[in-house]
Amino acid sequence: MQKDIREELKDYKEPNVELSANHQNKFEKLLMAELHQQQPKKKSFKWLSIAASIVLLISLGIKFYPKENPKQIEKPAKDISLGSISPEFETIEKYYKNSINLEISQLELTKDNKEIIDGYLSKIRELTKEYKSLTKELSTKGVNDSTIEALISNLQLRLQLLQRLKKQLKELKNLNKTQNETQII
Repeated sequence: MQKDIREELKDYKEPNVELSANHQNKFEKLLMAELHQQQPKKKSFKWLSIAASIVLLISLGIKFYPKENPKQIEKPAKDISLGSISPEFETIEKYYKNSINLEISQLELTKDNKEIIDGYLSKIRELTKEYKSLTKELSTKGVNDSTIEALISNLQLRLQLLQRLKKQLKELKNLNKTQNETQII
């Protein structure tokens, strides 16, 4: 059932379509309006690129601008401790610090005495912070008798607290033993 297209179109007649007399003028107006239509203006971001460049240059200038003259830089003052004042004070400081560390290392932590030990250790931490601030004061204000005495008394107080803690732990241990013995009997 193939048909030749030529045979089909042999009898075809184009319809007679009449265009209006003004058709050509209307078409030209529409064409001109379409071709010459104003494009929407693109927003210019040129000012934004200029501002970004300025900000970049300022930030680089701040980053690489020398802050201090290298000749004027002074070495920070070395921290002065109790041991650096004299050999006698160094001996005293070493004695107390070693004694404190020995007492702390000999503590036996159990469930029964954990709260007591934590309380004493928090007080010792406060005293250690105070000792560090006194050492800074010694470095900034210079060596004076009151600061030296405060440093030594701080070390003594820490050692006394640890000795008192050790004594309380022994009493607590003895108390627990006697309570256990009375419960057994």
